[in-house]
Amino acid sequence: MGVNRYEIRFSGSGGQGVIMTAIVMAEAVGIYGGKYVCQTQSYGPEARGGTSKAEVVISDQTIDYPKSIKPNLLLAMNQAACDTYFSDLNPEGLLVVDSTLVNEVPTDRVVAIPFTQIARQDIGKELVANMVALGAVGLVSHIVSLDHLEKALMARIPKGTEEMNRKALRAGIEAAQKIDLNDLPRSLFLNEGEI
Repeated sequence: MGVNRYEIRFSGSGGQGVIMTAIVMAEAVGIYGGKYVCQTQSYGPEARGGTSKAEVVISDQTIDYPKSIKPNLLLAMNQAACDTYFSDLNPEGLLVVDSTLVNEVPTDRVVAIPFTQIARQDIGKELVANMVALGAVGLVSHIVSLDHLEKALMARIPKGTEEMNRKALRAGIEAAQKIDLNDLPRSLFLNEGEI
């Protein structure tokens, strides 16, 4: 698995919108970014409330295996998702957590942002915490154009929710911009043009 493959796992509870988040990321990278992409998802029998995950595999070549093997980036929207999926994270990978709902972080290779709190306070709807998270993941992953992310989001969401979702996405980008990524190992990030 070389630099031509980048894997992201989005995880949380059913109802937190992790599947929609992964779909928007996949469309931003594939439809708007022109990369090869595979998006898969799974969730427990308790669709709302049970742990769910969705994965996006990105490559500059044909993807031979569609599922994530060792994610380069894991988004955990709550503690249960962090506990369940952290062991799969690539040892060189980055954990991104919603610090509103994740209190115990098993690594120092982490970006912790209160996505739910930002959605509640800045947007007025917890429902868009996933889009706040998507903005942050878009910024810290260095794998997708933020313009493409916004275009994919606008094409996917219900009519009438554009402004709320755009504001949420941008709030996540802004929150991630405040993180000093220089404190994280360079191996977490691909150089421009590597994928």
